[in-house]
Amino acid sequence: MKWTNQAWEKIQPIYDSILQMPFIQELQNGTLALDKFQFYMQQDSKYLEHYGRALAALGAKAKDNQMALDFFEFGKNALIVESALHASYFEEFGLQPHAEIPMEPVCHHYVHYLKSTVAYDPIEVAVAAILPCFWIYQEVGNYILQKETANNPYQKWIDTYSSEEFAEGVRKAQYYADLMADNTTEALRKQMFEAFVKASQLEFQFWNAAYTNRIW
Repeated sequence: MKWTNQAWEKIQPIYDSILQMPFIQELQNGTLALDKFQFYMQQDSKYLEHYGRALAALGAKAKDNQMALDFFEFGKNALIVESALHASYFEEFGLQPHAEIPMEPVCHHYVHYLKSTVAYDPIEVAVAAILPCFWIYQEVGNYILQKETANNPYQKWIDTYSSEEFAEGVRKAQYYADLMADNTTEALRKQMFEAFVKASQLEFQFWNAAYTNRIW
C-alpha cells in the first residue's frame, strides 16, 4: 500500500470531523455567517504568505531538479494564484488590507510548525507536513461541489479547490511523498506519518478558529 494511502487512513477520523464541523457544513450550504468567513479569509491570507515561503524553502532543499521546480511552482501558486481568490473576496466583502491583519493563535502556530519542520527536519518529513493543506482542501472542495447549493456566496472558494488545476498540484505533492517514503527508513516513515497527522489536526483547528473567533 502506498504511503499516502496509509497516511489518509490515519487521518480519516480527522477528515470526517472536518466534514461535519459547522464551518464546512455552513460553507457548503451558503449560510456561513459573513464575519466567520471574513475571519477565515483574513487568516488564510496570512497563512498563504508563509506557506508559499515554506514551499519555496522546501524546493531549495530538494536534490532533484524537477522536484525543486515543482515546489517552487507550488510556492508561487500559493502566493499568486490563490491570493487572487483572496483579493477578489477582500474587495467584495470590504476586508482590511493584508498588511493590517494580525496573525491569530492557530494561524501563528500552523505557520511556524510548517516553517520549523521545513528548516530543521529531514526533507521527507517536511513533504509530509505540507501535504494536508493541498490534499484536505481538494477533498473538501470536491465534497462540497457534489452537494453544492445554488447561488452560494462562497462559490469562488468551492471552484478554486475543486478545480482540475488544483488537483494536479495535489497529485504531484502526493507523488513526491510516496517516492520519498519508498526510499527512506522505517523511522523516517513514522516521522512522516506524525507530521501528516499533526498538520491535518491543524487544518481542523484553522477552520474551527474562524468559526469560534479564536484570537489572542
